[in-house]
Amino acid sequence: MTEMNENPLGILPEILLAAGAVVGLLLGAWLPRRRQWITGAFAAAACAAGIAAAAVAAPGPATTVFGGAFALDALTGTGRVVLLGGGLAVLALSLGPLHGDPRETEFYVLLQLALLGAVVLAGAQDLLLLSAGYLLASIPTYTLAGFRKDGPGTEAALKYYVMGALLGVVMLAGITLLYAAGGSTGYPALAGVLGDAPRALVTAGTLGVLAGPLFEAGAVPAHHWIPDAVQGSSPHAAALISTLPKIGALIALFRLGAVPLDAAPLPWAALLAVLAAASMTLGNLAAFFQSDVKRLLAYSTISQVGYLLVPVAVATRTDQAQPALLYYLAAYAVTNLGAFAVVCSLPHATRVEDYRGLAHRRPLLTAALVICLLGLVGTPPTAVFVGKLEMFTAAIDGGYAWLAVLAAVNTLASLFYYLRWILPAFARVDGRVPEAVAAHASAAGSRSSSASVPVPSSAQERSSARAPAPAVPATENRPARAVAYTCATLSAAMGVAAGPILEAVSGGLGR
Repeated sequence: MTEMNENPLGILPEILLAAGAVVGLLLGAWLPRRRQWITGAFAAAACAAGIAAAAVAAPGPATTVFGGAFALDALTGTGRVVLLGGGLAVLALSLGPLHGDPRETEFYVLLQLALLGAVVLAGAQDLLLLSAGYLLASIPTYTLAGFRKDGPGTEAALKYYVMGALLGVVMLAGITLLYAAGGSTGYPALAGVLGDAPRALVTAGTLGVLAGPLFEAGAVPAHHWIPDAVQGSSPHAAALISTLPKIGALIALFRLGAVPLDAAPLPWAALLAVLAAASMTLGNLAAFFQSDVKRLLAYSTISQVGYLLVPVAVATRTDQAQPALLYYLAAYAVTNLGAFAVVCSLPHATRVEDYRGLAHRRPLLTAALVICLLGLVGTPPTAVFVGKLEMFTAAIDGGYAWLAVLAAVNTLASLFYYLRWILPAFARVDGRVPEAVAAHASAAGSRSSSASVPVPSSAQERSSARAPAPAVPATENRPARAVAYTCATLSAAMGVAAGPILEAVSGGLGR
């Protein structure tokens, strides 16, 4: 039994995000272009203050606010910390590419609104609030996908929007059906009546409601938009799209299965187990021969969502499900953002081959890449390794040993495509310039000076051709490198210090 609490300070992190977005809009209308970074500083302050507020509120008992529509418990507390921490990482990734951009403020405002929507998804305990969170998490992200206003970005935003709008309508139809069946939209009230409602009505409504969170999570069968949206977006926007909305959506799915839909006349656990198996398998198979690094990470995201759906499937079958999900979510967010930070730090290295010889020139960045990619596999002692162990334990304890076996097989298979990215970084440099780097160098050279450039002799040309060329252009994103180092360090540290973190997510972040 949870206590009722109407104190608006219970949603202080959400208030801070909304206030930060409003202040950003006002400031952006008056600040000159070179001062737009101030709105980013306000966004970072809102995220940091939100994390502090969530940490202060964490030791308290589990409560609900605003008529039971929003829950304050371990799920919400962990979701807040992970989402706001991820928001800080994305803000850092965007510093270099957006500095001086005329639409810099827009990005920071949209990021805060997307984070607010994801947090609402994580805490929603009412179907109407769930739909509001879905819209708030989706609409700003559609815009961020096409933020560059180029061809790939426009295509990414369009595909993302069309799929999201379609499945959003399906979700609203499902909410309508469940309201007709149960006479309420609150989770506790629905849990008491769905078992006696018409089976066909509840089944159709349940499947409809599932459409929204599955789309945000990027799980099969609502996964088709992810590769194109991630590949077409700018790297820092892709980091956001492939990581943060999924946290809110997976927590929302966990709540749905743990309270109202577990009472529905539908094999909820079996359905989610099948979706988990399909997501992890199809994501891995599609990633095997991808050469574009963002597209590879997009399919990796689909497979990771499959693993994360395993504790969701056994939400009511074992007490291990909740800590397994929350720890894995935190581990995945840190590790995946670290991998994207490496991509952001080398903005013109878009393909696996563009990373050839990277270890000889950027050893620390290569180390961060290796830690994050092997971390996504689940290699000890990284955080995802502990997350997968907890996931396997929850699956077996919840009566789905076959799903744990399938997840283990997929984990081993995923090593192949991550190694396809890692191995070129350690290859010997043969002097060839990657196509992307050569094109960038040519464009940079044409802009560097209007004066004539001396033409080198043939001997000089041959000497230059033999000299090892840098695997990346000189104009790299230095803040992104700092994020990559930080995330890689956190991924390893979380794996080593997993015990206290698991204890915290089991009950310390809102009991």
